[in-house]
Amino acid sequence: MELENFKKILLEKRQAILDNNLEHRKSMENMHDLSFDEADQVAMHMKNTLDSSIFTRHNTELEYIDSALNKIEQGVYGICEMCDEPIAKERLKAKPHAKYCIVCREIVEKNSKD
Repeated sequence: MELENFKKILLEKRQAILDNNLEHRKSMENMHDLSFDEADQVAMHMKNTLDSSIFTRHNTELEYIDSALNKIEQGVYGICEMCDEPIAKERLKAKPHAKYCIVCREIVEKNSKD
């Protein structure tokens, strides 16, 4: 039953991201139809840069969510990809698409800073 709850949460998060991305695309399409002065164009460029960063982060999160959903289907959800030990339920509740247990996540973060 708990696995079904995680699946439901993951599917809801996935849909929320997809809805947000669609809304963003519609907003951007509407903005292109408008005429702006130079200051507006600079502001629009800055907003586009920020939005692009958010869009990239959302796409990465979608990949993690899809991976977690595949793991549920394969029966390996909640297993750390690094040490093959179970990921703590509290960690999965906080981040249902977690790939690593806390210890391995710290190792990954430390190595990415080096």
